[in-house]
Amino acid sequence: MENVTALIMAAGVDNRMKSKKSKLSQEIYGKAVIKRVVEAVRKAGIEDIAVIVGENRKEIEEILKDEVQYVYQEQCLGTGHAIMQASEYLKNKQGRVLILNGNIPLIEANTINKVVEKAVTENQAACILTGILNDPTGYGRIIRKDNQIYEIIEDKEANEAEKRVLEVNAGVYCFDIKELLDIIHKLQQSSIGLYYLTDVIKMMNTKGLNTTGVLVEDNTEILSLNTKVQLEMLTRILRIKINTRLMNNGVTIEDTNTTYIYDDVEIGMDTIIYPNTTIKSGVVIGENCKIGPNAYIREGCKLADNVKVGSFVEIKKTIVGEGSKIPHLSYMGDCEIGTKCNIGCGTITCNYDGTNKSKTIIGDNAFVGSNVNLVAPVKIGNNVFIAAGSTITEDVPDYALAIARERQINKEDWNRN
Repeated sequence: MENVTALIMAAGVDNRMKSKKSKLSQEIYGKAVIKRVVEAVRKAGIEDIAVIVGENRKEIEEILKDEVQYVYQEQCLGTGHAIMQASEYLKNKQGRVLILNGNIPLIEANTINKVVEKAVTENQAACILTGILNDPTGYGRIIRKDNQIYEIIEDKEANEAEKRVLEVNAGVYCFDIKELLDIIHKLQQSSIGLYYLTDVIKMMNTKGLNTTGVLVEDNTEILSLNTKVQLEMLTRILRIKINTRLMNNGVTIEDTNTTYIYDDVEIGMDTIIYPNTTIKSGVVIGENCKIGPNAYIREGCKLADNVKVGSFVEIKKTIVGEGSKIPHLSYMGDCEIGTKCNIGCGTITCNYDGTNKSKTIIGDNAFVGSNVNLVAPVKIGNNVFIAAGSTITEDVPDYALAIARERQINKEDWNRN
């Protein structure tokens, strides 16, 4: 594929979100909306990415840091104006430019690829991603002539007949850079004082250039984020997509409505996820495991096959060996657990001293009794027994029984009047 540059439009600011944070820094499953869009572009194989920012520039830069380049739009005068500000960035580029809105967090890399590939293979001056919506309110309408895309009419500018058109602009475009730069500064302000990038399509057609479109297969990919209600809806859609993919790969999820599995989680077949379970990004779980209910699997965890993580268990940055069990009411953080271990109810790793996080290592075939405190850094050997109620502060050698608790004393008649 020829060279492709990406521009993500992220300068627009409004108050519909009712938040001190912009809509692009709102998080879905722990990841900012703008970061999700950048990641989708990068997964599509595009590395040259610039984000167009305005008064929210500091906020966006704190999220993306040096992952991307930045173009500044000091005045927000529409999408066409945003690309005018990027013309200096584009003038020495070759090939195509992918332009997309920064508030479509569910867009997929393969959809982006389809738009770019059609533009390239058919040598189109522009290729637009479109969708068919039962309620197209708020979206620009796709106007066709002889079944070809001829222009895009913004919702605010559409007449009654145009408002009845159900095919909409999804906010993803692929332009020939040279043709775009030849036209972009010829845009005229609309009746409300904005420069619309969508006006470029009619101008290209008038010039005799070819423009085409790709119809999105899944309309949820093009849903935009502007309000907290939409934020909840998009989060729910992503949850359904992730859970469905895992179930189609052989994972049993007993209640998808109360199971929250973040992006980039790997789970082996025949593993059962019980209700009210949360699993964070990057977690790897093997086959035939049992997770939950009310389990919280945080970042950095890797679980081998046949592992059990039970009710009200939280684990973080923990590796669990094959056949080990953490059945209930435990916290295991910054920990390595060997194979065929049993972690008793109420066991915790004391991994934080107020300044540093330290590690606990537990060998194979270890039996840790109930209500045990493992004060890190500490190493528990293979085939070790730890008595219930112990607070372990020193390493325990292989095959040992560790007891660290006060001897019981009964003071008879102590509570008699």
